[in-house]
Amino acid sequence: MPLDPSIKALFDRVPELASYAIWEKSPAEAREEYRAFRLAADPKNAIGKTENLEIDGPSGKLGLRVYTPVAAGGASLPALVYFHGGGFVIGDLDTHDPLCRALANDSSCRVISVDYRLAPEHKFPAAVEDCFAALKWLEENASELAVDPNLIAVGGDSAGGNLAAVVCLLGKEDGGPNIAFQLLIYPSIKLSREFKKRPFGSGYCLDDRAIQWFYAQYMPEDADPADARLSPIEAKDLSGSPPAYVVTAGFDPLRDEGMAYAEKLKAAGVNVTQIDYPTLIHGFMTMQAWIPLSTEAIAAAGQALKDALK
Repeated sequence: MPLDPSIKALFDRVPELASYAIWEKSPAEAREEYRAFRLAADPKNAIGKTENLEIDGPSGKLGLRVYTPVAAGGASLPALVYFHGGGFVIGDLDTHDPLCRALANDSSCRVISVDYRLAPEHKFPAAVEDCFAALKWLEENASELAVDPNLIAVGGDSAGGNLAAVVCLLGKEDGGPNIAFQLLIYPSIKLSREFKKRPFGSGYCLDDRAIQWFYAQYMPEDADPADARLSPIEAKDLSGSPPAYVVTAGFDPLRDEGMAYAEKLKAAGVNVTQIDYPTLIHGFMTMQAWIPLSTEAIAAAGQALKDALK
């Protein structure tokens, strides 16, 4: 299928976006430019309420942002603990604020977005530790946020999808917390130290060189990329994992690994819905202002969450 016309028009209008050379930037420069791009790319969706919190994390204070959907009332709600994308290096609560607002409204869930530590200042496993700590904190303090502790899902996009998948593996190993569902949006599932040419790895927003730059920032020199906490697809046993909704995009260099992870989950007996958007690119769900189909995709993911957390 051809590239979505809205994306082609975007690339024609902003050609540097098609091959943004993040590997030539410092992390600080990349964060600043990514933040500006994301805030321009998304609408400010109406939301019932937002609240910023700080909890005790593994290494100091850990920031959370809680989204309550419109017309939620005071009853306990299901919850989605959300881990933002950005290659483990860029992104924050604000860059993914519009997406979290939309997911909260479309799912009728309380969404808790996690401001985990970023690389290279805080390499693996810092982000994993923060995300798992936030999940455990929510389960232990569910009543304070009017959350049903039996209906907690995890989710994330790109690197955040990796972290959501990893947290599900850790939950199995530790015997808890109980995770009811996982939402994996074009997840980064298999990390590597070696440069790899992938289909659509040049000219479609996320470049192969960008992927390797992110991985190099995140992984310590002594880390093994085959560690399932880095590459969840390397997990030996995925049985007993939470039901999953896996989103992929046709022009995304991470598409094949996302689909492979969905198939591995299915083979392990996990209930999986795998949705592919063949005309779209990596990152499309955070480009609602420019890509009309992204709004439909978010609504579909929200509905899947609502159905799973009844």
